[in-house]
Amino acid sequence: MSSFAEMIENITPDIYQSLKLAVEIGKWPDGRKLTAEQRELSLQAMIAWEMQHLPEDQRTGYMGPQECSSKSAPVPNILFKSDAVH
Repeated sequence: MSSFAEMIENITPDIYQSLKLAVEIGKWPDGRKLTAEQRELSLQAMIAWEMQHLPEDQRTGYMGPQECSSKSAPVPNILFKSDAVH
């Protein structure tokens, strides 16, 4: 294969699942440990494959719509209570 893009085009769903598991557990299916370079390249390949084949909400690292938790409940004013003793 002459390019990263060509390599991504040749990844099957089974190969993708194997890469994903290897990145998750840090080992190849045969038990050998991934090197830092192998882990990095495998993760890059996974993300590139996901961009072509999966909807956004199923991709690695997806975080759905977020709302700041402070918007959901009022924050009590502890500095200036009306019943504070001076």
